[in-house]
Amino acid sequence: MAQTIACANQKGGVGKTTTVVNLASALANAARHILVIDLDPQGNATSGFGVERASLATSVYDAVIDDVPLDDVIVPTSAEGVDLVPAAIALAGAEVELASAAARERRVHRLISRLDRDYDLILIDCPPSLGLLTINALTAADAVLIPLQCEYYALEGLTQLLATIDLVRDHLNPRLAIEGVVLTMADGRTNLSAEVAAEARRHLGHLVFDTVIPRSVRLSEAPSHGLPIGRYAPESRGARAYADLATEFLARHAPAVSLAPAPAVTEREAGVLA
Repeated sequence: MAQTIACANQKGGVGKTTTVVNLASALANAARHILVIDLDPQGNATSGFGVERASLATSVYDAVIDDVPLDDVIVPTSAEGVDLVPAAIALAGAEVELASAAARERRVHRLISRLDRDYDLILIDCPPSLGLLTINALTAADAVLIPLQCEYYALEGLTQLLATIDLVRDHLNPRLAIEGVVLTMADGRTNLSAEVAAEARRHLGHLVFDTVIPRSVRLSEAPSHGLPIGRYAPESRGARAYADLATEFLARHAPAVSLAPAPAVTEREAGVLA
């Protein structure tokens, strides 16, 4: 059974989907077979992989609400080695529909347990809330990956998320661990980023990854092209940061694993620096 990791933070705009898309792509570049489940009604991971939501016959909504097997919903992505369970706009109403459902917190766990395809890792992109969809992801997951924006209010929101993780661990999923905290959107020109990073490391210690994801124009541009940063601008600072994060992630599970360089889409993109 593949390890399942939920990428969660109830605060929006912290680089959660960016981390899921680009970490999945970088891990696939290391010969890992990755499944991404887009559990966010905004569907940004779906569009970030170049999948047109309007063209989908089924989505994660059909799996969660109507118990359609994930194998019937999975689609390929623009990143070789990464498959996707896409999101559709109908997912926005899923929490209301789940409210009265039996075993409502375990829908995603049940779907993953019946998955026939073999994956090395399943990454779940959670919505920016602590509602039923996020609880489903945490109940299904072996661990939580937490993107933490290097800004003033970041640590306040982290306290609430950690409390929710403790509740899920106590009542729904005792095996749930914290995979780590990824510092995102760091601006090396400001003292604030350094201060937030230092505070996070002081409170969370080894849980914080050494790799820090910088603010990057190329990271912001890549989703509009439906490509992960490693294919859109492989020589950019953002691409190098996510390649380093993937290497560090793998080292925590299997030491001495390194990543091969990602293929460029075009020569122009290969020459672009953030």
